[in-house]
Amino acid sequence: MTDFVEKPISFWIDSTPQSQFPSLQGSVSVDVAIVGAGIAGITAATLLKRAGKTVAVIEAARVGTGVSGHTTAKVTALHQLIYAELIKQQGETKARLYAESNQAAVEQVAQLIEQDGIECDFSRQSAYTFAESDDTLGQVEEEVEAALKLGLPVALVQATSLPFPIAGAIKLDRQVQFHVRKYLMHLANSIPGSGSYVFEQSRVQHVEEGQPCEVLTDRGTVQAKDVIVTTNLPILNQGLFFAKAYPKRSYLIGVPIDPAAAPVGMYIGAGSDYYSIRTTPYGDRLLLLIGGGGHKVGTVTHTQERYHKLAAFAQSRFGIDSIAYRWSTQDMVSFDKLPFIGKLTPFNNHIYVATGFSLWGMSKGTLSGMLLTDMILGRENPWAELYDATRATPFITPQSIKENIEVGVHWLGDRLKGLQTSSTRDVAQGEGKLLTLDGEKVAVYRDHQGKCHGVSAVCTHLGCIVDWNDAERSWDCPCHGARFDYDGAVLHGPAINPLKQKVVEGVEG
Repeated sequence: MTDFVEKPISFWIDSTPQSQFPSLQGSVSVDVAIVGAGIAGITAATLLKRAGKTVAVIEAARVGTGVSGHTTAKVTALHQLIYAELIKQQGETKARLYAESNQAAVEQVAQLIEQDGIECDFSRQSAYTFAESDDTLGQVEEEVEAALKLGLPVALVQATSLPFPIAGAIKLDRQVQFHVRKYLMHLANSIPGSGSYVFEQSRVQHVEEGQPCEVLTDRGTVQAKDVIVTTNLPILNQGLFFAKAYPKRSYLIGVPIDPAAAPVGMYIGAGSDYYSIRTTPYGDRLLLLIGGGGHKVGTVTHTQERYHKLAAFAQSRFGIDSIAYRWSTQDMVSFDKLPFIGKLTPFNNHIYVATGFSLWGMSKGTLSGMLLTDMILGRENPWAELYDATRATPFITPQSIKENIEVGVHWLGDRLKGLQTSSTRDVAQGEGKLLTLDGEKVAVYRDHQGKCHGVSAVCTHLGCIVDWNDAERSWDCPCHGARFDYDGAVLHGPAINPLKQKVVEGVEG
């Protein structure tokens, strides 16, 4: 199978017009500044403004084009297999709060769509976690028992509309699917005015707490009593969230399918090597979205293979060869499986964060907006303690030990990569390699016209060495998930600054 040549693009972004909010110029003052225009930031801004606060949303790129614009856009309280584990690790009371808060987020999305009449391909769907074989059926049955204990109206079913047999599935009715960017754009368009703003193409460089707080960008300054940072992984390092979670990347393809042949509902497989399945309107047909292939960011160079595996699944299970879309995304997976929502540190009174959504950002991002709104308005919220961003996180777990050791290995060991490769002649067209040129570690990509593009290989976040991602043609940091294009521009935080460009043509080691 040949590699994909065209650049990946999300269906959600490709099927909506580019937003046209202004960049920040000079200085403005508001009640609440919100950094990041994904589902968490836009939800918080919407609810705060409707509660009477003035807000300013500050986005480095465009509204809904980050992680939220690359999701599967399933809004559900059924998060693959989570409840049996939560009961064991956190206890029944906390697990019930998790279930209730995520289901409340599902209803919040539905309520906003109904109240505002948002045209975003909204529909109520059943969500399923399915076991293809008896190997994972026991886990599904255990999840049914746990979810019922927590008050979720789930059921164990043996039959679905999937065109292949399963051993069983947990089913939760009346969940939500939608077109995420249509939804976010409607909410974003309702924010400006009466002292509130949405600013795009304005990258935040620093946030300083004070009276007021100051949000410093590359375009100007926003002063605010309170600041919310919703940038997937906070761009502020004080809370050490990069050590409490790890970045996981996953892949999606969109394949056209006739409605009569399409499955009904939202699906995800049990186990670690799972597939995610749902449909969305696509002209007079449907677009079947198939996701999977997850791995830690920056640890897989040949990511084309992940798309090939999804394509093979589409062909073998649905008989479809034509791929209309492909894209990838990433999220921070917290070690205790709970998001971090609340104050940045115990010493901050006016800077709030939301992170660690663990691949279920549509519900957790929404509940983040709800909870942070209550916190800023001084309202009691029963979820606050569970998701407290300053909580004592279990740093010493098998997963946390593994991930943080790997960070140390990458920080030190990756500096040895490419020491034997010291010539740009060794970089083929369409390939990226780490080279040592004039004693310096350089990341070099040769485009399909033969031109070499060189940048420093040292991530501008905390100094790890980046690695090549061939499907996205990007340099990805394996430590904390920052990503850069081949010319060094920041694609994904927590890095704020680009990789420094290097002149590499004619330079040898």
